[in-house]
Amino acid sequence: MRSIDTKMNTKIKIGIFDSGIGGITVLKEIIKILPNEQYVYYSDSKNNPYGDKPKEEIKKICDKICRHLLQKGCNVIVIACNTASAVSAKFLRNKYKDIPIIAIEPAYKMVHDYASNGRTLVMATQGTIKSEKFNLLFKKYNNHKTKLLACSGLADIIEEGNNQKVEKYLEEEIGSLKGKIDNVVLGCTHYPLVQNEIAKILGNVKFFNGATGLAIHLKDVLKENNLLENEVVENNILEKESPKKNEILKNIQMTNETKIKIEFEDSLKDKKKEQRFFDLL
Repeated sequence: MRSIDTKMNTKIKIGIFDSGIGGITVLKEIIKILPNEQYVYYSDSKNNPYGDKPKEEIKKICDKICRHLLQKGCNVIVIACNTASAVSAKFLRNKYKDIPIIAIEPAYKMVHDYASNGRTLVMATQGTIKSEKFNLLFKKYNNHKTKLLACSGLADIIEEGNNQKVEKYLEEEIGSLKGKIDNVVLGCTHYPLVQNEIAKILGNVKFFNGATGLAIHLKDVLKENNLLENEVVENNILEKESPKKNEILKNIQMTNETKIKIEFEDSLKDKKKEQRFFDLL
């Protein structure tokens, strides 16, 4: 377990979890607008992937993670996995009624709002695409020009960090769609990590993912619950046991007056994954 140890808002500690490190794409969007908070990121390598697991098993896994994060002092939970959100968000909110639980979902409504006439590809896990939550969303905003693609195994390959495997997988699964797609909904938090590779295959497409909307919603919820202190902390810097401090600041688009704390934990205590997490951050 490693952390970025700094002075920050002591009112809240935000627990974020995913089946692996894909949720970092959500965390980075959150940090852009909530740079002064404490964060605990939980990567569940032990149970990865979630996409093909039975619903009840996913609920049990997510419940156990929530309990763990609450024991670590978290008082806000972010589900940074589309499959976990689709299957367990309602269950968790009913069980932990006093804890704000914010859940990611595929940004299909954004297509409806901003590019409704475009030919759309939704890339997600099988668990997300088959879920009741996503199907309600899809039926409500269906533009009748949408292809749903269950990308079984893609999150695992991204988790490995093997670019050759990623490129081979994408070529096989979406190569035939080149020139036939205008919008791509990235319905798994791992997929933005390979957005450039997807663009190389599909060409000039617009990408949509739910991370930015989640971050804005999270900030609104914290305001409603009086959990935000000063939104800007002056004369602080991001501290981390890494020579990449300037690069990190650039990647997450923060000023060098910002100071945060991020603690990473993996269910298998995978040190390589921990290192990759901080490299991606």
